[in-house]
Amino acid sequence: MEVMVKKYQSKFRQVREEMNRWDELQSRLISQFRNASHILDRLQVLQKSNNYGILRCVSGVKDALLEKQISSLNTILVSMRKTLEELHSIVLSLEKIHRDGRQLVKGSSSRPSVKQLQQRIGVKPRLIDCLDGLLFLHEIYSSEYLLKSSVVSALSAMVLMPSPSDLGSLQQFLVDQPNLPTEEVQFVLDTIFAEELC
Repeated sequence: MEVMVKKYQSKFRQVREEMNRWDELQSRLISQFRNASHILDRLQVLQKSNNYGILRCVSGVKDALLEKQISSLNTILVSMRKTLEELHSIVLSLEKIHRDGRQLVKGSSSRPSVKQLQQRIGVKPRLIDCLDGLLFLHEIYSSEYLLKSSVVSALSAMVLMPSPSDLGSLQQFLVDQPNLPTEEVQFVLDTIFAEELC
């Protein structure tokens, strides 16, 4: 049992590495979203001829500026989709870690009983805590990825009709990560690594 718990702790170290990668990608996605929002705000201003003042006399200036901003926006949207792909790879990795964790129990030579799964050895977590923790982490990061995908899709759809209040709300979804209850994620990790803290 103790050996199996150590194997699970190794799985949770992998999870922690993936969570660190997630945080980096989260920061990148927020930055990309803010840049796209600024361009959407600018597009509204650039579409109104009376905002050009004396530059209205310069032939094609409005079209050139709009074209440049739209090109920049498209570049940012492509970058956001790449960031989403990287976030999705983390979700797939967490799914694999969870699947491998289940295989540890199923594939062990002495398959543990329900009682053994719930047995605690000193400060070490129960095997059921390890299994549940891996499932929980995969599920919440998967949900968060789906939310982020929806936000990026909504941003792409707003190119034609941007709304400052909608942009602000979408950005808040990205910043808050509402499907990642930080204290619960930390509790799962603290539970698994309890022996290392003692």
